[in-house]
Amino acid sequence: MTTPLRIDIIGMGGFAGVHQSAMLQLEAKGQSRLICTCDPQADKFASQQEQWEYDRRGVQVFPDYLSMLDACGSELDLLVIPTPINFHAEMHRAGVERGIPVYLEKPPTLDPDELEAMIACDSRAAKATLVSFNFIIEKPRQSLKTRLLAGEFGTLQEARLQVRWPRPESYFTRNNWAGKLVWNDGRLILDSCMGNAMAHFVHNLLYWAGNDGLMSWADLQQVRAELYRAHLIEGADTFFVQATTGAGVSLRVALTHACVQDNLQVEELHCARAVIRYVVGSHHEIQWADGTLEREDLPPFDSVVDNHLAHYRYLRGETDRPATRLVDSRPFVHLNNLAYVSSGEITPFPADLVQTVRNPRDQFDYRQVEGLGAALDEFITRGVWPGQTRFGRATPARLATPNDLKTTHAVVGRMAEIETRA
Repeated sequence: MTTPLRIDIIGMGGFAGVHQSAMLQLEAKGQSRLICTCDPQADKFASQQEQWEYDRRGVQVFPDYLSMLDACGSELDLLVIPTPINFHAEMHRAGVERGIPVYLEKPPTLDPDELEAMIACDSRAAKATLVSFNFIIEKPRQSLKTRLLAGEFGTLQEARLQVRWPRPESYFTRNNWAGKLVWNDGRLILDSCMGNAMAHFVHNLLYWAGNDGLMSWADLQQVRAELYRAHLIEGADTFFVQATTGAGVSLRVALTHACVQDNLQVEELHCARAVIRYVVGSHHEIQWADGTLEREDLPPFDSVVDNHLAHYRYLRGETDRPATRLVDSRPFVHLNNLAYVSSGEITPFPADLVQTVRNPRDQFDYRQVEGLGAALDEFITRGVWPGQTRFGRATPARLATPNDLKTTHAVVGRMAEIETRA
């Protein structure tokens, strides 16, 4: 019989609610038990607490995470942190200092200096922290990477990612940090499609390009990017990014929230003998150079429940590492930061190209940009930069390297100042 792990979840709202619901399934499987939780506005979640059956399950509720850890820390096998990004470092440190393993939602932080401090903190932990980039543990993904590393598809030459996820205007007013670049105290937020909502897929791309074993991610040599916005936000809602890895693989990334069509997310690997297309939640296919096509539907996958189960196996000593450790997040955080450094500015799309559209299905307002879909396709397929052809960007993006990470705060600070004056 498996002894259920004793779990604590910080928060009830936002994505914390997804973890709360997942815990019901995990308890039904006998895998874990929620011991306690906290929220500074716990009373606002009275109906959810009934739905989650706290009374029956004996879940203790606290007003803040420190009082909860002080009261229950010695009883816990895992601390789950699905909170706003700016709280991650302090909450992670609190768990590690109390000897509690940590499950940390992505991204761990978007500040490279803070990430290094978190990595150093985690080096003192008995069990490495999991950063929950959800799709790394997919068995078909790992199987394809094993074949890729074995040379079956030939040399990986280019990895491409295109994601279009519509987000209504209300998405950018859902809290006090949505679409923001910095806090009032100067700390980096960098909330965006790349840094937050689509971070999973960017991390996936770096995973495909990692050539130092199955659980490896590519290091970066240089980055060029153009950042745009259609929404009335401080940050960017659209990214065009090109990078080169240390192994010479070209990465091309096109992402936007400024659209109204159904979600699209496609990862493509262009190899010497085949092109692999991986569509999360649907299928993957291999188009061989000789014209042969392999296609396989992806099996059912619960990105939260399955990641919990995988991490429990690590905590029980059945596997030797979490799927993504804090140190494995470094390439993603660096790529995100260097995109800002390279772009140097966030360019508003020309006003005459931006429309507000009411979606009849959900009755929310969305912004779409005339010609943006074609620009995303042109960039992904041919590397055509939209600032040169469509959107009137005043200055070309500069080439950024990892040595430029030290300039991130200054560059982003100038961006935020411009928006404040505007």
